Amino acid sequence: MKESPVSLKWTDTEEGRLLCISGPWTLQQARPDSEEVFGGLAGLAAGARLELDTQGVSAYDASLVSLLFAVVRKARERGLEVDYRARSQEGVSRLLQLALCVPEDKSRAERERERDFFSRVGEATIEKYDAFLDVMHFVGEAVLSVGRLLRGRAIFRKQDLWTTVQGCGSEALPIVSLISVLIGMIFAFVGKAQLDAFGASIYVADLVAIAMVREMGCVMTAIIMSGRTGAAFAAQIGSMKVNQEVDALVTFGFKPFDFLVLPRMLALILMLPLLTIYSNIVGIVGGLLVSWLSGIPALVYYHQTVARLDLTQMSLGVIKSVAFGIVIAGAGCLRGMQCGNSSTAVGMATTRAVVTSITAIIVIDSLFAVLFTVLDI
Repeated sequence: MKESPVSLKWTDTEEGRLLCISGPWTLQQARPDSEEVFGGLAGLAAGARLELDTQGVSAYDASLVSLLFAVVRKARERGLEVDYRARSQEGVSRLLQLALCVPEDKSRAERERERDFFSRVGEATIEKYDAFLDVMHFVGEAVLSVGRLLRGRAIFRKQDLWTTVQGCGSEALPIVSLISVLIGMIFAFVGKAQLDAFGASIYVADLVAIAMVREMGCVMTAIIMSGRTGAAFAAQIGSMKVNQEVDALVTFGFKPFDFLVLPRMLALILMLPLLTIYSNIVGIVGGLLVSWLSGIPALVYYHQTVARLDLTQMSLGVIKSVAFGIVIAGAGCLRGMQCGNSSTAVGMATTRAVVTSITAIIVIDSLFAVLFTVLDI
């Protein structure tokens, strides 16, 4: 026997209207559009009665409950009195009652509602203020942790420190070598192309040496380490938060800052200046290779570089690298400690750590450039 199609019919009653639904109401069946479903609510004044009749439904799934739920919600928004029990099947009425017991997420509706300009500015200001407080709290914890370290009271595994030193140092040499030698070669190519016009190609050595030791060596190394090591710090600590390992440390009486953050900050602050010195040397060697291939004797290039550089020039990039190391390690550990309790939050914390550290590197480098200019260094 062929089953009758779905049917939806509105009928006027003395107290309001009656919605009759019949047939197999499933996802496989064609259903009326929204205008036909909700059109019957039009013209009903507040206080009118709406009855739902599902006695004629032969089969149903979640689509029927979803429809009735939407109808009841709209009817109540219009101030109608809804009766979904008297003429409905017991299973349908119970499912509908269960769905209606869940409170509406009004906070989501508030968030989605269009806000005026001043509301957006206020929310952004509060968000930035909270972020500033988080940073200040992190800085304070870092200072206290260093104080405990100097007094010999900081508790962490020495093996973790040396493992992190290895990860921040020797394991980073290949990528630092590649980027640095390419940067030196690029500077040599560009400089020689311009200086040849003036017959001053020997000053390519000065250009490469000054650019590497003052700016490019420390900045490029810091950017590499922010994407490589800073992101790793955020991911490691974030994963520990997801797995509740940080809570376990607190339960056992350890300070998570001393145990997780302090070794990572010490390792990167120690290794980044050494990597910067290595990057400077490799970059200068890259410039030497290009100059030698273009006709400048290697010995002449070497003497020109040595004559141009002094201890002050060579120390500027190293000084900046210490500040960069603090920022990269701090940003990675801060975002890791702020991570939520889901795998998605770990990815977000990693991204935020990289963006924060690279932005801070550029800002700090600009401040150092202004300071060195004022001091005439």
